[in-house]
Amino acid sequence: MTEQRRPLISGNWKMNLNHFEAIKLVQELSYAVSRDDVDAVDISLHVPFTDVRTVQTVLEADKIPFFLGAQHCHFEASGAFTGEISPTMLAKLNVAYVLVGHSERRQLFGEDDEMCNAKIKAIIAAEMKPILCVGETLEERDAGEAETIVTSQIEACLQGVKAETLEGFVIAYEPIWAIGTGKTATAADAQDMCAHVRRVFAKLYNTELADSLRVQYGGSVKPANAAELLTQPDIDGALVGGASLDAAHFAKIIQYRLAE
Repeated sequence: MTEQRRPLISGNWKMNLNHFEAIKLVQELSYAVSRDDVDAVDISLHVPFTDVRTVQTVLEADKIPFFLGAQHCHFEASGAFTGEISPTMLAKLNVAYVLVGHSERRQLFGEDDEMCNAKIKAIIAAEMKPILCVGETLEERDAGEAETIVTSQIEACLQGVKAETLEGFVIAYEPIWAIGTGKTATAADAQDMCAHVRRVFAKLYNTELADSLRVQYGGSVKPANAAELLTQPDIDGALVGGASLDAAHFAKIIQYRLAE
């Protein structure tokens, strides 16, 4: 990990926590992490839509140095899209990061690379930062197709996205077979794929931009495995699911460097 790649630890709450529970968790987490922690890593919380305004208010009122994140958005700024949320709506609430292409969105809601590409462009246009999620299934890995799948996802999702708009861009490698299953890629496997992600990005753009790209690992990240994963040279943070719903557990992941 280079000096220019500050780790980003992101908590994806998924469809959990009402706004009262959200306040409690944010406050508990703010007590559990120290000034040294937030000086060492960036922290983003990707909360359900019903919690966004509430969490924004808590973060700003209490001056808590976490970034507000969203889990999803539409690619249009407005329109007849019942039930959807636009990037401009999120930007008005000071959302900093938006997940794009999470495997659950792809598998459960049919989102494809073309839609992810449109979302990335819309999120950037709204002056927020996308976190593009990529990853393979167990069947694809067993067939030796993992790198091919990840390469195709990155290339398709970044089609037509200009290099000058990608400052602060994040890619999260999340092997689908390790999400919510308790299975985790070995540190070596995770490092190999995250390095591959960086090589693909460099080929699409340039080495300098690839050197500044933050590549997260996601997939059953826990306090017990965080240090081993996050000290790999091409892993610049984590996209954390279930463990981010427990303030003590998430704080320990944020503090992974203390376990080195």
